Amino acid sequence: MNLNQVTLPVNNLIEANEFYRRLGFVQIVDSPHYARFECPARSDSHEPSTFSLMLEPQTTGSGATIYFEHEALDEWVEELIAKGIEFEQLPTDMSYLWREAILYDPSGNKIKLYWAGENRLNPPWRVEIT
Repeated sequence: MNLNQVTLPVNNLIEANEFYRRLGFVQIVDSPHYARFECPARSDSHEPSTFSLMLEPQTTGSGATIYFEHEALDEWVEELIAKGIEFEQLPTDMSYLWREAILYDPSGNKIKLYWAGENRLNPPWRVEIT
């Protein structure tokens, strides 16, 4: 099994599309109510993952947090700051062994850019419950 994608509600699709393209994602579907983006493929990935946006004019954020992983997190954040992207939290080492930066898209959806390395799937406290 593999997670296919996540769809976020946005209240202004044009503004949201521009925001996510500035983050470096490639827009692959564009309609008046829906957009899909391809995440830049990592060298060890076979298929790039995708996420999408759905126009929901009354939304003020989804209540969910979307995570985008990048091995060169600090450099990516520096590039985004140079493009005018504002962050709530710059890259910070967290107690759960991830390094994270926090920002919000124009509709209020919380985004975490992070790097966890081996700790993403194999933290020291990992359990396997079936």
